[in-house]
Amino acid sequence: MAIRKLLVANRGEIAVRIIRAARELGIRTVAVHSLADADSLAVRMADEAVNIGPPAASKSYLNIAAVLAAARDTGADAIHPGYGFLAENAEFADAVEAAGLVWVGPRGDTIRVMGDKVAARIAAEAAGVPVVPGSAGRIDDPEQARAVALAIGFPLMIKAAAGGGGRGIRIVHDIAEFERMVPQASAEARAAFADGGLYLEKVIGQARHVEVQILGDGERAIHLFERECSLQRRRQKVWEEAPSPALPPGMRETLCRSAVALAESVGYRGAGTLEYLFDDATGHFYFIEMNTRIQVEHPVTEMITGVDLVREMIRIAGGEKLRFAQADIAMKGHAIEVRICAEDPSRNFQPGPGTISGLVVPGGAGVRFDTMLYQGYTVPPFYDSLLGKLIVWDEDRPAALRRMARALDELQVGGLPTTKPLHQLLVRDSAVAQAAFHTRWLEPWLEGNAHLLGAREASE
Repeated sequence: MAIRKLLVANRGEIAVRIIRAARELGIRTVAVHSLADADSLAVRMADEAVNIGPPAASKSYLNIAAVLAAARDTGADAIHPGYGFLAENAEFADAVEAAGLVWVGPRGDTIRVMGDKVAARIAAEAAGVPVVPGSAGRIDDPEQARAVALAIGFPLMIKAAAGGGGRGIRIVHDIAEFERMVPQASAEARAAFADGGLYLEKVIGQARHVEVQILGDGERAIHLFERECSLQRRRQKVWEEAPSPALPPGMRETLCRSAVALAESVGYRGAGTLEYLFDDATGHFYFIEMNTRIQVEHPVTEMITGVDLVREMIRIAGGEKLRFAQADIAMKGHAIEVRICAEDPSRNFQPGPGTISGLVVPGGAGVRFDTMLYQGYTVPPFYDSLLGKLIVWDEDRPAALRRMARALDELQVGGLPTTKPLHQLLVRDSAVAQAAFHTRWLEPWLEGNAHLLGAREASE
């Protein structure tokens, strides 16, 4: 069915991003919001807005009944969940479709399979995709967990079987540490995802985090190349780029083909991302999980391919088939994205919500700033600290680094601390320039450069 009115079940920069894409397709939009977000940019931009509850996400953005009621009351015929909140909630996807609405994303059954790390691992193995050595299934019993851990060997990672975002994860180095951490990981997973099941996985030393962007229409899938997301703090991505500076062309082709094979094997519909660990030492890659939604870092893929992923998601959800063959997707240049958050990197990334007292957005060729900020906007303290994403494109990686340095120098966000000083140091770091990093590189670097972060902040 053709979508006429789209309800955006999210907030912040991704809500703004979806509203813009819908408007370009001639689709009217509805922004749902909590009381804390009544003055948000998404609310100002949407054709209609509905208050769905108090600031607490559990009573607003995670309230399925309230979101569906807003769709019914406004006559919306489709819902886009963005990322986070209900985006990977299979029950929500089912409820949307049961209400006769269009769900912009993969079907609930697909989310159940690929959103569960154990089920996704089984699907990957069936599709011939290599996986990290780990438990054969989810583990709920501590004694079973102990036996499996000893069989896999240390170091290993304890992960939540459901969910993502780094929650419920512990890296352990011996059986004593393992036995201490299992109850903590299970409790954290239960609190975050209402599921205390665990999954065990071998730790790959100094691995890179590489992910492949795919689009599917339920029958056919294509890839849009890969992104490198190895610069992470506490398993949260800080900096992303496309393509990966570490993959040789032959490896890129093999990796991306594997992602398409897995997506097609589960009848994937919409935009999704398959995440891998790439072992520099051996040249091997391993599938770890799939994100059944649009990713925060999707703009770098858009910059190197020229494909608007959010618009394509909406088109596919509305019943269109994929408009591209794989041969239509070409990669040009290099793109880098840095996350600008309301956090103080010189004070252990302490959150600092506040009112925007000054805003200068960088411009020029190849520069994009996806944000929900405007002059005078008060950033609420109740949600993720992401303020926006600064993205640059240029003809190659060295040129993109120089452009990012220039754009960061131009960017000004007054009234609260931001992670801009961190990125100003990273973009000029010699190891970053050589792409000589891995998923555990950033945290020791932060410890060694804490004094520079303080000095950089003082000079702003």
